Order: sequence, then structure tokens, then C-alpha cells
Amino acid sequence: MGETVKTDKAPKKSWSEGLKAEFDKIVWPDQKSLGKQTVSVVVLSVVLGVIITIVDFLVQYGVDFIVK
Repeated sequence: MGETVKTDKAPKKSWSEGLKAEFDKIVWPDQKSLGKQTVSVVVLSVVLGVIITIVDFLVQYGVDFIVK
């Protein structure tokens, strides 16, 4: 079946050096792009909240109508 092959491990760095190296790889968005994305998320959340609220009221009304 599958054979395992041992490979040499890379030398271990300290945890903090590895963390710093990973943070250096992050591409941070500029302020204008971040603002647009934030506004988009907030607007979409509010719209979905309103849709869910409307559907909830309709279902509640329907169940109350059937039960009574």
C-alpha cells in the first residue's frame, strides 16, 4: 500500500519568529477598500436581518392562524 518516506525537517524557529514571519506575509487592505467592505457588510447584515424578521412574522402569523 502506501509507503512513508522520511524527509528531513526544517530547522525549528522560535514561536515568535514564526509568528512574525507569517504576519509579514499578510497583505493588509488600504483604508478606502476597508471602508467600502465594512459598509457592505453592515448594509448586508441589516438587509438580511429585516428579511429574517419579516419571514419570522409571516410564519408566526401563519402558525397562529392554523392553531386558532
